[in-house]
Parts: sequence; C-alpha cells; structure tokens
Amino acid sequence: MRSVRAPAVAGLFYPADRRQLHALLQGFLGEAKTAGTPPKALIAPHAGYVYSGPVAASAYALLKPLRHRIRRVVLLGPSHRIAFRGLALSSTQSFATPLGEIPLDLEAQSVLAALPFVHVLDQAHVLEHSLEVQLPFLQEVLEDFKLVPIVVGDAVPGQVAEAIDLVWGGDETLIVVSSDLSHYHDYATARRMDRATSDAIESLHPEEIGFEDACGRLPVAGLLIAARRRGLSAKTVDLRNSGDTAGSKDSVVGYGAYVIEPGPLPA
Repeated sequence: MRSVRAPAVAGLFYPADRRQLHALLQGFLGEAKTAGTPPKALIAPHAGYVYSGPVAASAYALLKPLRHRIRRVVLLGPSHRIAFRGLALSSTQSFATPLGEIPLDLEAQSVLAALPFVHVLDQAHVLEHSLEVQLPFLQEVLEDFKLVPIVVGDAVPGQVAEAIDLVWGGDETLIVVSSDLSHYHDYATARRMDRATSDAIESLHPEEIGFEDACGRLPVAGLLIAARRRGLSAKTVDLRNSGDTAGSKDSVVGYGAYVIEPGPLPA
C-alpha cells in the first residue's frame, strides 16, 4: 500500500491553495538576488512565510542554475513536537504539499538506517513543520527530485555529521538544514545574538552556537562539521528578523539564510 505524509501546516504557515502558494513563492523568489555560486548546501528558516519567506527565498533563489541537476535533497530539521533520541526517518513513500508529492529516496534511507542512532519514527514527522515549510520552495526551484527527510532529536553534532556524510553524494545531491535563530528577544538583542550566530556559521565553529541561538543548532552543527571536513566555506546571504518582515520589534524571531559552497577555510 502506498503511503503519503500529508501536509500538516498548509493554510497555517503557507497557503493551502496551489495557485496562491505558487504566486507567493514566485514573488519571494523574484525579489531575491540570484548572483552567486550555486551552493552544495543551505540553511533556511522555517517560520510562517509572511515572516521568514523572503529570507528563505534569498537562499533558494541561488538554486536556479541547478534546477535540472539536483535529483536528491537531504533535508534536516529539529523536532518541535516530540522528544526522542537520535535521528528520525519516515516510513512513508512520499511527502505531499499543495504543489504535489515528492517521492522519498528509499535507498538512501536504508543506508542511513544502518546507523545505530537513526530510526524510523513517523510520529516525529506527522506534525513537524521545520521540514514541511521547506518543501514548497524546493518544488518551486527544482525539477524532479527525491527527498531524504530527517528530523533531529536528542543527538550530538558528530552523529548528524556522520549521517550527512553517508548521503553527501555529488552534484546531484543538495543538503538543506532548517533552522530559525533567536526567539522572542527585543529587536536590538536579537540582532546582536543573530549576528554572533552568523559569525559562528561563517567561521564553521558550531561549538559557538548555543541552545538559545538557533532552534536547529544540532543539524546546523552537523552540517558545519561536514563542510569543514571537505574544505567548504559558509556565507550569509540574508539576516533579518520578524521585526524586519511582518511583526512587532518588541519581541522578534531571527531568520538567517546561509549557503555552503567551495572556498577557502576560515582561519
């Protein structure tokens, strides 16, 4: 029997209507700059599109030259709904959004499942928005691709890096990490914290990213470890918060977009 992970936050975090969603995404992507090196990996925020959509688009717009090349996306994000140890895979065969279904890469999942800290845990996926909000962006900028969705629970960065290493692949594979930055500080405090987090990402120093700095700090850390091993560099392409996009400046959530690309290692 064919199983599909249905969208949980369509109509909440982003439009549930296919045409409205497509138009919104095109608007975000059309306003984003597209100059730059196409990335091997990216980090993008996962709030409601009215808040974080323009920031996420600044990273996704850089994938346009890779539209026909990328055939697999490894997507990692933190768990917001349930607590569990390790990394969680899905037993479904596809993930759905209003833009259609994305088939899962079952072969890659079987490789990951051999790791002792990786398990199939559908409960971690059913209501999780950190992965879901990235999917319409991926569907909009890429052609046909398979998905490897991973929810990160109670794990250490080295475990996340080991999982990423197993499915790193070549030019056909894109790695995406979903994370917001600081939560519910005043505007000035958030800007200071998020700039420090961005500096840690650009210098590939995940140990400098604390619990309050990024909700996806574990998948971010794992990606930075994997990038450093390969001599890649990280670059900030957008850094804003909800006070800049659609909210009050009294209490804001930070959003950053980053790309991992060839380049010199930081000192």
